[in-house]
Amino acid sequence: MSVDFKAMVEILLERKPEISAEEIKKLVDEKKRKIGAGYLTDQGALFLVAADLGISLERNQSSVQRLKDLYVGARDISVVGRVMSIYPTRTFMRKDNSDELRNRTLTILDADATIRLKLWEKRVEFPEESGLRPGDLIKLTKGYVKSGLDGKPVLNVGEMSTIEVIKEGIMDIPTLDHFACDISKISGQTDNVVIFGKISSSPRIVEYKNIRGQDSKALQLNVANEEGTKTMRTIIWNIDESRLPKILAVGSKINLVGVRIKQGNAQYGNSELEIHGDEGTSLDISNSAAEPDVLALKLISVGKDLGTGYLECLAFQKDGKITTLRIDSNLLKTSLSSGSIIQCIPSMILGNQITLSRDDSYISEIEDDSSFPSIESLETKIEDITDSDRPYLVEGIVLQTPSISTVTTRNGENISLAETMLGDDTAEITLLGWRDLSGLMTDLKVGERIKISGVVTSTSRDGKLQISLKPYSSIHRIG
Repeated sequence: MSVDFKAMVEILLERKPEISAEEIKKLVDEKKRKIGAGYLTDQGALFLVAADLGISLERNQSSVQRLKDLYVGARDISVVGRVMSIYPTRTFMRKDNSDELRNRTLTILDADATIRLKLWEKRVEFPEESGLRPGDLIKLTKGYVKSGLDGKPVLNVGEMSTIEVIKEGIMDIPTLDHFACDISKISGQTDNVVIFGKISSSPRIVEYKNIRGQDSKALQLNVANEEGTKTMRTIIWNIDESRLPKILAVGSKINLVGVRIKQGNAQYGNSELEIHGDEGTSLDISNSAAEPDVLALKLISVGKDLGTGYLECLAFQKDGKITTLRIDSNLLKTSLSSGSIIQCIPSMILGNQITLSRDDSYISEIEDDSSFPSIESLETKIEDITDSDRPYLVEGIVLQTPSISTVTTRNGENISLAETMLGDDTAEITLLGWRDLSGLMTDLKVGERIKISGVVTSTSRDGKLQISLKPYSSIHRIG
């Protein structure tokens, strides 16, 4: 038998692992016997056998390589892989001149390994042009392998390369479900996995500086298993809010495709491991409602625009559920005040946070509605405050003169911190005001009775529960 024949047999064995090499040899001999001696070579008979098995054996398929066999410097590479992550296009300047370059990264996998695949220039449009989605199979020919910044191989699509979406069955590569994992089964750090569970805390968007010093946003939430016996803190970095579902509700089922499990910070959550994703991570959410409905809300407090373009407010619904409300300042034709009732169509609902943006929201002030509960009925006694993601309304007496100090953050920024003790007839708790919010506390006097609308909980270094002011918070003196 020739070398070509052996290579073709190997391809057939990969595609049909349930058939042995000995069985293939018997099928080839049988095909030659039926057709007649002298009419077929071994290779010719093998093509007919493969056709009977529903497999197309082309000679160039012998060059298809497994991802685990790729090495830095390899050229003229042909691979088939399943897409796990699709990253947005990145634009940067050449170091040697002012030319602008564009590239884009995909993460692909097969049964043995995972690798990054880099698209350049015109090829960055391939995902949109082909309708590419996580889970699709793609075939790349004439690719080349270079070293990434981390020293790992990166597969590149060059000018002479071809890339296409192919049908299932051409290569035996596991589906993404094969890599899916319930968080109760997670036991160690790993990369490129699919996690499924349910949202167990109110999702929120936080702003930060990324590694390039650019303003960016992250989605933070907790994900639990179906039974609720295990919870993991989850952060999706460099999140694009426009790619998020309109509603992220607590209790919704969630699939996170293309995340990694890393050692967590003991300061957070109840797990030593955390789920981390990035702009290549895709979220699949099962919601009872795909689009926000019309909501009626009664305002508890109206904060100021702190330079974000949004007013931070506190409001509640007719069922008494307290929510934070971010209103694009451009939406407002008149000023709002505590006690106002609005009717709105949100652009996004993240757990307890409702966002009204200029482009896809509606808001109008309506007349008083007696079906709303009283604000006083929403207040919580201090002993009933628990560590949760909901805002609280609290009434109490100032027990200490507020102390004002300067705190240095991890990035070297000096910020103001005000601290005092608040008490009622059930318990006492520390009240904090960070940055500009410390100014709300500087004039508080010992013995004053106050109502605070909108505080959130956190845990101090010694493990004690404390409450902090937020941009939507307000403090009112009583009597």
